[in-house]
Amino acid sequence: MAFLTVDCFSEVLHMSVNLNVILPQNINIINPVNGGQFKPPYPVLYLLHGYNGDHTVWARRTSVERYAADKSIIVIMPGAHLSFYSDMEIGFRYWTYISEELPRICKDLFPNMTDDPEMTFAAGLSMGGYGALKLALAFPERFRAAASLSGAVDVASLAERIREEAKGEPNAFGPVYGNRQIRGSRDDLFELAELAAQKGGKLPKLYQWCGKQDFLYQDNIRLRDFLREKGFDLTFEEADGDHQWKYWDAGIERVLEWIQLCLKEKP
Repeated sequence: MAFLTVDCFSEVLHMSVNLNVILPQNINIINPVNGGQFKPPYPVLYLLHGYNGDHTVWARRTSVERYAADKSIIVIMPGAHLSFYSDMEIGFRYWTYISEELPRICKDLFPNMTDDPEMTFAAGLSMGGYGALKLALAFPERFRAAASLSGAVDVASLAERIREEAKGEPNAFGPVYGNRQIRGSRDDLFELAELAAQKGGKLPKLYQWCGKQDFLYQDNIRLRDFLREKGFDLTFEEADGDHQWKYWDAGIERVLEWIQLCLKEKP
């Protein structure tokens, strides 16, 4: 496997952007450290960071490169700052960048990357777990599956709590959503899941994990129950744990194994 740091330009954001990329390397000395004889086109996983993170944090805080070494998959780790993977009220159009422009950039830079929706995945932690599910629910025709680890999956409720605690002072959600209504909008996972289910087409497979002591646990339970009610193929796992990297390191290894199982199943 190769590990790349990519600096490129985003026309949507009008600025340079950064990516870390784990890329299969076709070599003849086969071992689980360096990879092996992988045949393109390669499946792709868009792996999204959480709040306070950046494009480097998955590689710095977990062993994701090692976990991916014996798997024929490209892992794209972009940066989205504090945007909640949304087109911000005061800021930049990060949702448009992540959902529309980034796949085009990556396909240009990595021609061995698949453009087959049945081989395209998203995953993330916390804010990134929200972003990953948002991608798959907003574009079920473009993603085979998506996974969330300790996801901030109910941003409407989370924003209400943060706004109440801020008591009128500037808060984390101000630049992202301003004063607009989140519930029932295209930034609401519950709304996106409802719309995807109503379309009647093929729904993405979904995976959720959350620690039972996590401050986002009840939000995850509400989304779990809603997704099951709407007929999604959902794998939900929980365990003792709160909101920290030792759980996400173990979690991303499980997610990569889950993706391999998805790829072995017939579409």
